[in-house]
Amino acid sequence: MIPDRTEVSDLLEKALAGAGATFQGMTAHRQESNCECHWGSAEELALLKTPDVPLDEDLLRRTYWATDWRYPGPLLRRILPQLTRSLVAGRVMPMAGMESLGYLFTTARWQEWPKGQRDALREFLDAWWLHALVEPDAKVPAHEALELIAEITGKLTPWLAVWTESLADAVARRRLVTAVEEWMDDLLGDRLPWSTWQQEDTWDAALSLWVIRHAPTPLREHNASSDVLDHIGLLALPYADRWDK
Repeated sequence: MIPDRTEVSDLLEKALAGAGATFQGMTAHRQESNCECHWGSAEELALLKTPDVPLDEDLLRRTYWATDWRYPGPLLRRILPQLTRSLVAGRVMPMAGMESLGYLFTTARWQEWPKGQRDALREFLDAWWLHALVEPDAKVPAHEALELIAEITGKLTPWLAVWTESLADAVARRRLVTAVEEWMDDLLGDRLPWSTWQQEDTWDAALSLWVIRHAPTPLREHNASSDVLDHIGLLALPYADRWDK
């Protein structure tokens, strides 16, 4: 059962506070380095090696954009309290799609962190996902949040299962309509609608099947065009048969 919006808000604030407490005092590795000509100054690098000093949004952005950190695990732990709040506030600007931010989490090997740190991050992801689905004022569209969370965790279907359960909520249904509009061209072309390091064919098939099963009712509820509903029907056909209809 999906919590009501007040509970979702409370869960999110609790998760943000938990991330702040868990990763408080973290610093980048003392031997971490980066090129001053394309990343930033020595003074800015020193801030990453100083615990709990707030980073301005530009420095934070350059830090999560960079893909060449030598010690990405400590670096990600250093910025997580601020990064999680920036995600909720809609201030994160990924270099490419939202999924590109997932690369930092992958290289940081967060699933090998101590249990308390893994749990704090997972608690945030769970709470933020619910927030993105049912909060009318959520700053990140649900389909973009899905891209990031799937890439961070290496899993897609559990997050889709939560969305399925949340379809009892009108906001979550509307978010699905928006997602289908964003995804359909790619899905019809047998492509996952975002770049991934995961099993793209498997994820594309799972997402297509999920859309076929769950999108028609919200689309009709929101008076979607007959073309969109026809596309759902095409999506149910083998790729070779879609354009002969």
